[in-house]
Amino acid sequence: MGAAQDHPTRSADITPADRRTTSRPRYLITGGAGAAARGIRPLLRDRGVDLVLLDVVPSDPQPGETAVQADLTDADAVRRAVCGVDMVVHLGGFSRERPWSDVARANVEGTRTLLQAMVDERVRNGLIASSTHVVGFWPVPDEPVETLPPRPDSLYGVSKVAMEAMASAYADRHDLVLTVARIGTVEPLPTSPRSLATWLSLPDLVRLIEAAAVHAAPGAHPVWAVSHNTRRWFSLAPGRAVGYEPQDDAERYADAFPDPGDVGNGLIGGAFADGERPLGVAW
Repeated sequence: MGAAQDHPTRSADITPADRRTTSRPRYLITGGAGAAARGIRPLLRDRGVDLVLLDVVPSDPQPGETAVQADLTDADAVRRAVCGVDMVVHLGGFSRERPWSDVARANVEGTRTLLQAMVDERVRNGLIASSTHVVGFWPVPDEPVETLPPRPDSLYGVSKVAMEAMASAYADRHDLVLTVARIGTVEPLPTSPRSLATWLSLPDLVRLIEAAAVHAAPGAHPVWAVSHNTRRWFSLAPGRAVGYEPQDDAERYADAFPDPGDVGNGLIGGAFADGERPLGVAW
């Protein structure tokens, strides 16, 4: 999620004056210039949350936001961004297929750098954006499933499996409370028959973040980050275990599609699992 990590590394300090000046909660969002972050930022601000935005590209901060332009692998800059926040929302990195060197650096090493900064700055709660592409080569289930073992559909999916493992290791060693969100399709409205099952509305993403911010049980908690979709492939039970109760349903948009039941190639990963798309080739 978030802006791709293919820009020159730049870092910026947050001065003491930029830190906590009110009692409002303060969240760090990595990938702060990305589409998902841009969608949820005004919703979080409306709920009284101040935001620190970390990205390699300008984030266009609004009142109540502080921008840090830096690469996720810049340990010093990431630690400064984490310092003083109550919660980390990790949306940064690549969100599509890329060569392994790219996704390994941005998604895997970037996540390790962020988690280490959380440990160093004593920030316990975080939401780590994983993806349903960690299970993309499984067939679309007939009924919503609670758990599935990893079966990634791409090198991007492999990097998300590694991110989940990294979150688990750091949570268990350092008593972190990490909600590992296997995100389906984050967009304002469903744009395909597939997303009628996988859609995560922006308000529901905010509800998941709010649940993750107050969840207290240590560990890494995988949840299916989807809305309350009638056609969903994934159970809401893991999310409810961390306090997530989605309210939106993609079904209200089903009439926009000539064949709303079309599941494409029949695999969870859809186009990501298409044999015509070579591993490691950007598309």
